[in-house]
Amino acid sequence: MKVVKFGGSSLASAEQLKKVLDIIKSDEERRFVIVSAPGKRHSDDIKVTDALIRYYRAYTSDQDVTERQNWIIQRYKTIVDELNLDYSILEKISESITKLATLPIEGNPFLYDTFLAAGEDNNAKLIAAFFRKNGLSARYLHPREAGIIVSSEPGNARILPSSYDKLEELRNEDDILVIPGFFGVTANNQICTFSRGGSDITGSILAAGVKADLYENFTDVDGIFAAHPGVVRKPDSITELTYREMRELAYAGFTVLHDEALIPAYRGKIPLVIKNTNNPQHPGTKIVLKRRSNGLPVVGIAGDDDFVSINLSKYLMNREVGFGRKVMQILEELNIRWEHIPTGIDDMSIVLRERELTPIKEEEIVSQLTRKLEVDHVDIERDLSIIMLVGENMKSHIGVTATATKALSDSNINLEMISQGSSEVSVMFVIKTENEKKAVRALYRAFFPREDS
Repeated sequence: MKVVKFGGSSLASAEQLKKVLDIIKSDEERRFVIVSAPGKRHSDDIKVTDALIRYYRAYTSDQDVTERQNWIIQRYKTIVDELNLDYSILEKISESITKLATLPIEGNPFLYDTFLAAGEDNNAKLIAAFFRKNGLSARYLHPREAGIIVSSEPGNARILPSSYDKLEELRNEDDILVIPGFFGVTANNQICTFSRGGSDITGSILAAGVKADLYENFTDVDGIFAAHPGVVRKPDSITELTYREMRELAYAGFTVLHDEALIPAYRGKIPLVIKNTNNPQHPGTKIVLKRRSNGLPVVGIAGDDDFVSINLSKYLMNREVGFGRKVMQILEELNIRWEHIPTGIDDMSIVLRERELTPIKEEEIVSQLTRKLEVDHVDIERDLSIIMLVGENMKSHIGVTATATKALSDSNINLEMISQGSSEVSVMFVIKTENEKKAVRALYRAFFPREDS
């Protein structure tokens, strides 16, 4: 039994939907199909989700929404026409899109989520109709009926543990179930979305809930590469990696898979494979709890930018009981999330995403560190990137960090910080952003020397 998720690029047009139909028909074990909203057909196109955001903004600012509605409906109509589907499905979609502009605005914290979810919801209706027209016993299933009950956190919904009992009952269904991704329903019957890209999360939840043998995530690439193809020319593709490795790579900029999507499948011990809708015969990249072969010490190298570091020092800091807690309390009171905290005996660096640090918060942090904690020095360092060297086998190979630092040194790249957790799944390097791509290439050459990078 397989749960299959298709991303927006896989569902952008009638031509793409025909590929999806062939994929589902080719394997009778593919019984649960999770769909995104239609993505871009070409580089200048607009995603349906982005069109819905514009529609929402027009509606909530009391503008005429007719043009916005018509564009979205026409987008679905184009697909319906090209697939020769009955217009009854288009009527349902049109009614759903138009009805959004009748919902209450004031005192409705779920309005934005309801608008956004319409992309996936209407696409699922269309795809189920397309499957039936082509001989498949398929039906559309709303997340409410599926049992995807979530917390009341608009834009950041979490599946409720009690949902899994209801989801398991879906195993007994004979039809192919087409379920919209990206959102669930609260206990009070409100539409509530997962974080953006959350169709991956829906697929993972379904896979765990029905205890699938495999969760297939179809996108527009042949799996995951050892480095970003836009940085390294023709990097190695990764055949297999672990959930922990994927989490590290996703954190540091690998955007093929939504990182939160790993959690339900990981906990349910469901293997996951990333495949290409446009090249379904390619084996893709399989993500498992434990890799079958030892392989190379490093499976992937990722880089991400827009980090800053709060650097502080205080003489005899290590003797001051509770100093670290006091620093963290300052951040907590300002609602700031930190990423990494490398320390010395008299100094500490707190690495943050740049978006966490507004000018007002920055001023308050410096003031409190100086006034309350009486630090000797504090400064904010900007324009930083992190480079993650990832591989669970690093712990059984001597000299991985030495090889990495030599590669960076030979490329004249200065290290601002270096950090490695006790699990030894990854090594993190902090460097200036201007050197990020150069560093990824240098590390790739060091650990994948057979490839011309």
